Amino acid sequence: MENLDVQDLPWYHPNLTRHQAEALLIQNASDGSYLLRDSTTTGPSEIRYSLSCRCSNAVKHYQITWDGSEYSFGMGKFQTLADFVKHFENKPLIGGQSGVLTLLKVAYPRDIEEPEEYEVVHVHAEWGKQKSQDKNNTIPSSINSKEGFLIKQGGVVKNWKNRWFVLHKNELRYYKARGEALPIRTLDLEKCIDILDDSGTGKPFSFGVVMPGRTFFLVAQSDCEKEEWLSVLKWKMEQVRR
Repeated sequence: MENLDVQDLPWYHPNLTRHQAEALLIQNASDGSYLLRDSTTTGPSEIRYSLSCRCSNAVKHYQITWDGSEYSFGMGKFQTLADFVKHFENKPLIGGQSGVLTLLKVAYPRDIEEPEEYEVVHVHAEWGKQKSQDKNNTIPSSINSKEGFLIKQGGVVKNWKNRWFVLHKNELRYYKARGEALPIRTLDLEKCIDILDDSGTGKPFSFGVVMPGRTFFLVAQSDCEKEEWLSVLKWKMEQVRR
């Protein structure tokens, strides 16, 4: 029971996983950005989709079903997804148990390529423009990149030091301080073996990057920050292994 209308939607991502959707929206989008993907659950006589939406620095997922004639979302019925989006552009979605209210604002398009030069990339004005305090400026955003402070355990002396980390394409670099010209070390994620959700060190908000010959144990500043690093690193791992 193929739904051809969905196939033509520019914001439908047929091969995107839940994890990849979270990575894309957290790293590249603003609150209210959304996309449609296939649901991991299926019904006996209906097709199920997941609407992934960024809200309050997190990503919420909502199930939508199509029975061959109309879409269902909770108790609501819609003839087209355009009707669904129009409805929730004016009536906020409730973000699960958190109770966060979010309006659908901008669709995240399927066809965006990673550019060669990250430093000069700006999020497309149609879907990801974020305003700074000065309304005349926009905040530049590198696609599928991340940077920030992480506490790293030493390789020989097992002490912990604050380092500035930069994820650039398939390289994870860390510096002694923010603004340093040369990194202390560069980790090639094409050689990365695994990303550990928990470093096993007993420290809160910790995770691990498993490289040949050594596991780099890292600690984020919060659980939210840790999840953002895990999301983008795991997404990178999936891309390099294709």
